[in-house]
Amino acid sequence: MPVLIPPVEHSQDTRVGPPAWREATKALTQKAHQLTDRCGREAVTMWQPKDSVRDPHMARHLGRAAYILPWRFRVEMLKGGSTMEKPPPGEGVTLWKGKMKPPAWNARLPLPMHRDARALQTAEVVHAHARGARLTAARLSRAQHQINGQLRLLQRQREATDHRLSEVRKALLINQQSVKLRGYRPKSEKIPDKADSMLTWEKEELKKMKRKMEEDMEKSEALLKTLASCRDTLVFCCKERLQAAELMNQPLDKILEQAGRHSWVTLSRVPTPRTQGLKTPPPDPVGTYTPECATALYEAKRLLMESKDTLLDMAKNEEDIREQLQQISDHVCASLAQKMRETLELKDRLNMTLGLMRATIHRCTKFNQEMCVTRGLVKGPLSKSHLETREKLDRPLVRMYQRHVGTQLPEATRLAQGTDKLQRRIAHVEENLKELLSMRKNVAWSFNCKKIGQDVDYNVVRLRLRQRHPHVFYEQAQRLVNDWDPRTPPHAESSVARK
Repeated sequence: MPVLIPPVEHSQDTRVGPPAWREATKALTQKAHQLTDRCGREAVTMWQPKDSVRDPHMARHLGRAAYILPWRFRVEMLKGGSTMEKPPPGEGVTLWKGKMKPPAWNARLPLPMHRDARALQTAEVVHAHARGARLTAARLSRAQHQINGQLRLLQRQREATDHRLSEVRKALLINQQSVKLRGYRPKSEKIPDKADSMLTWEKEELKKMKRKMEEDMEKSEALLKTLASCRDTLVFCCKERLQAAELMNQPLDKILEQAGRHSWVTLSRVPTPRTQGLKTPPPDPVGTYTPECATALYEAKRLLMESKDTLLDMAKNEEDIREQLQQISDHVCASLAQKMRETLELKDRLNMTLGLMRATIHRCTKFNQEMCVTRGLVKGPLSKSHLETREKLDRPLVRMYQRHVGTQLPEATRLAQGTDKLQRRIAHVEENLKELLSMRKNVAWSFNCKKIGQDVDYNVVRLRLRQRHPHVFYEQAQRLVNDWDPRTPPHAESSVARK
């Protein structure tokens, strides 16, 4: 703006007007110039960014060149030695023909299309809210589907665990029946052995496995209820979010894909050359992502991780218990089979002993009969009239020889001694026969006891192998334990029920 320099006073002023009048006019003119410049600057500033105001101390063409210099394209050197022009970073409209990218201007006053701009802005806000509601609903729906999948997996695993638990309970019933069957052995066979110890050990292990499986069932039941409650919460929140976007022309999975999300919990993302997905906005009570939705998604994420760990633990426990059941049952059956083999060996030895004793008894009986016959022959007949002449002690030859005192014959004494000796021997043989018969009776009883013990052990093994078959259910094994008694026939009610 030009500066007014007061004129040099002449010695002779030829002007007619008074100086005050001229000064007032000059002051008014200067004030009008200042107002014009200020209003022009303010009018231009209203339509241009703040940094577009030129420096008053710089020439106009130089100020414009310095102002548009950041808009021009930049030349970058590539590895091969060639060059490439790129527009400057930031927002703005790229003018490829003029190789410029001016920044976006923000007007400070309403433009002529202010009403249309406000309407478009309102539509954008509504569309953004609808998109946010649809995205939140899509995340909630995807979480609901995954929670449903976890519920199905957990239910299947619970069924498998319950089936394994029924097998453990059936094994306990089989153990109880095995102990009950072995209780019907003879008293001589009830001496505690390793088979009894194995059955006791099996019972303790089965009780531990039963407690472990029951704990898994209780834990999975609590988790199942929590998952069902979380699913209901997700369904409620999803329906509430969908009230703001009732008219949708694409499925919820497509909305997640367009938003760059491949997982509603942002746990993993497939690497693609596209831009990263939208970040999760902070919870807003009046926005599309409410604190209730955030809490529901966080709870779903936590429950998913917990349910996965629980499923792995339950599957591992179920597989371990299946192997332990098989191994324990095999060990018990092997111990019972070993006891059967030992019983069979002892039974064979007893059978051989019975055979030897039978032969000895026959020989002793025959020898005793022969000695009885010999004693009868030595004693002679019962009546004296039945004696022959050569058997009489007073026959003529003997009477003639025994006329003198010193010539007594020892025939009578020898006959008496031989008869007494035979009598003692016969009595001794009879005592031996009694002992042999008594021992034979004991050996036969022991043989029968061994046979009964072997049959009982065989029936126990056969029962265990038959009852542990998968086609035999827990109710059948329970009915067998409650009703069946080897020494008594089944009850009439049970027979009628079975028919």
